[in-house]
Amino acid sequence: MKSAILGTGAFAPERVVTNADLERMVDTSDSWILERTGIRERRVVAPGQACSDLALEAAQRALKASGVHPAALDVILVATCTGDFPLPATACLVQHRLGAIRAAACDISAACCGFLYALSIGDAYIKSGMRHVLVIGSEVMSVITDWTDRNTCVLFGDGAGAVVLGGSQDESGILSTHLHANGGISDLIYVPGGGSRDPASEDVLSDKRCYIKMRGNETFKIAVKTMEEATHEALKANGMSAQDMDLFIPHQANVRILRAVSQRLGISEEKVMINLDRFGNTSAASIPLALDQAVQEGKLKQGHKVVMAAFGAGLTWASAVVQW
Repeated sequence: MKSAILGTGAFAPERVVTNADLERMVDTSDSWILERTGIRERRVVAPGQACSDLALEAAQRALKASGVHPAALDVILVATCTGDFPLPATACLVQHRLGAIRAAACDISAACCGFLYALSIGDAYIKSGMRHVLVIGSEVMSVITDWTDRNTCVLFGDGAGAVVLGGSQDESGILSTHLHANGGISDLIYVPGGGSRDPASEDVLSDKRCYIKMRGNETFKIAVKTMEEATHEALKANGMSAQDMDLFIPHQANVRILRAVSQRLGISEEKVMINLDRFGNTSAASIPLALDQAVQEGKLKQGHKVVMAAFGAGLTWASAVVQW
């Protein structure tokens, strides 16, 4: 038995931070941001709004779309690197608020690849005999963003996306998933302070070690390389060519990365789902946000083959192929 996506859902906070807003905060400009990233605006949580709040909204919408009751869920997986607390898992908070009384719950930490990692685990759970798995990608990247750093604060946004998985008896479903990691280059994208290596302190806060650090140029090159490789791996595993995919949903990091990957794959931009202009880089939420938008816009028809690919901190990279 394969697992299939029975329903999707997404949610983004109401507050919009535009490039013009950032011009008043740091030494940057709308044209500079747009040219280098493709981002026009991003969403940011309201005071008191946390990762589980976004996850809950996306989950409720996915459950409604799937027709699955929360009490029928076996497992809830939340992919995030910005959970409500160091412990407990944000997934447990979502489980309680949904009323998913039968469901086990845990978080998956793989940064921007988190959703695909969680999707792979959910796929395995369904194949092992579980009936319904809720997979959520939810991030509040604004809390680990240094809003005085012009190189990183323009990139990130907050949001959540979710899918409900169940068994498939026909051709539709998750055809394959592919996961990779290389901890040897973990310092390309990381938050150095606040963990057990460098615990939270006044010094960590004043030195801004609690915010995301990134080596942009090196990250760009590796992102293009790993996403291309992961996509080719997924295509080969399913006997497909790039032309066989009906829609490509990449992690929404930077429009230059997406264009470079698309060009290397030899696919037209019409086949590439891009919404980072409205949401920025929402880490683990970016692929499910884009997937739900594709569903809402009617871009996916029965039989369509969707390829998803991501890279992220760790360094991690991953891909998946889904037949709709």
